[in-house]
Amino acid sequence: MAPHSTSSISALKADLRRAALARRDALDPDHRRAGARRVAASVLALPGLAEAPIVGAFWPIRSEVDPRPIIEGLFARGQRVVLPKVTPEGLVFREWRSGEALVRGGFGLSEPRDDRPPLDPTALVVPLAAFDRRGQRIGYGRGYYDGAIARLSRPDPVLTVGIAFATQEIDEVPAEPHDRPLDHLITEDGPVPLRKV
Repeated sequence: MAPHSTSSISALKADLRRAALARRDALDPDHRRAGARRVAASVLALPGLAEAPIVGAFWPIRSEVDPRPIIEGLFARGQRVVLPKVTPEGLVFREWRSGEALVRGGFGLSEPRDDRPPLDPTALVVPLAAFDRRGQRIGYGRGYYDGAIARLSRPDPVLTVGIAFATQEIDEVPAEPHDRPLDHLITEDGPVPLRKV
């Protein structure tokens, strides 16, 4: 990809994000529900994820792939789950147990209570707006997950699993030097074959 200024990359990402989210929003709700179950089956079959004692997940908003079937599967095999809380310093992950009430956070998010201690995951299920076959993602534009992935990858890389619907795929994400490709991408069609560069 030809070099671009930071502002032109941000503008391009914003356009790609809007288009991908519009396609996702247009999916039939039944397709989204069935797709979330198929995504969960593929995610839970990943060997690296099965070995992670603590997995970071998220609570769904808008038309996202619903990760709750993944969370249920993690609990069923005895893995601990942490959910993100947005803070001025970035994402902080706190343990969540099945049935616990969540609290309303910024951006319409549901988050764990503040009295739960922070706990860093060794694997992370990541939401996204758009993706390409190099494993690059476009998030929601605030950089929270970019920062969390960078922080959690010191000293050892955190395992990252992006989940999305197939319609969110784009030809090429305008990646920047700080962007780290995801280890796995899963859609309702199964694992996306990634081209490592």
